[in-house]
Amino acid sequence: MRHAGLEQYIAQAGPSLAAGPIAVILAEDGVEVATTLRHHAAAGFRQVLLLAHPALPEIAGMDPTVQRIDFDIHAENPMPRAVNRLIEAAPGTWFYYGFNAEYLFHPFCETRNIRELIAFHAEERREAVLSYVIDLYAGDLGRFPDAVSLEEAYLDRSGYYALARTDPANGNHPKERQLDFFGGLRWRFEEHVPPARRKIDRIALFRAQPGLRLRPDFTFNIEEYNTYACAWHHNITTAVCSFRTAKALKANPGSTFDIPTFWWHNSTEFHWQSQQLMDLGLMEPGQWF
Repeated sequence: MRHAGLEQYIAQAGPSLAAGPIAVILAEDGVEVATTLRHHAAAGFRQVLLLAHPALPEIAGMDPTVQRIDFDIHAENPMPRAVNRLIEAAPGTWFYYGFNAEYLFHPFCETRNIRELIAFHAEERREAVLSYVIDLYAGDLGRFPDAVSLEEAYLDRSGYYALARTDPANGNHPKERQLDFFGGLRWRFEEHVPPARRKIDRIALFRAQPGLRLRPDFTFNIEEYNTYACAWHHNITTAVCSFRTAKALKANPGSTFDIPTFWWHNSTEFHWQSQQLMDLGLMEPGQWF
């Protein structure tokens, strides 16, 4: 179904907004929109919201869970703007947010759906899940000049690190159970990436509540939402496997001619399996076995 805007969707959705989890996909361009929608519909989200420019061509054979919403993707901070409006409209609902050509993976996703993960996570009294955005890229940019190939996708198997996240309001002391994570293409090609966009952590899966706000850096105004684990043990984390950075680096005239290839000695083929991400330390099952 197509809606003329986010407000029209909210007005028409009614009680179905409370029946999460809901995936929110912002289409920045037309690359791999259909595969992104199919991936998240198959993951077990009860609705998949596609926020797209009205001129984006219609996508044939969309899953019935997909709701297309005309949206100004060129507005300032479009994702936080959309997510914060949905938080206001549906407190208590679990949401995921991401972009086209990004694919959410969770531990054991081949046999357990996203609703099962959320149920377990909620039992641990957690209302947000830390995600690492793992850069994907085509191995051969001569054949795939936009850096996107699902069949020949690569990722970095090492080169990830974390730094303490400091609190300017508290004398720059480290925040409890919060870290800034780095790695992937944004680390290897950091000269082409603004400092504010170099982090690879994102609180991508969360439960809405009154007063909650998503900030432009993809953290929340309630600090407990930004923690990587609870105080007593490790928690589940997820991975957002994303071509977004590779696409941007090859589309940007300031970087495209400086990057003949993304491949390096620590590149490895992505198998589209959760076990590979856990083996590489890019996703944490926590206490969920």
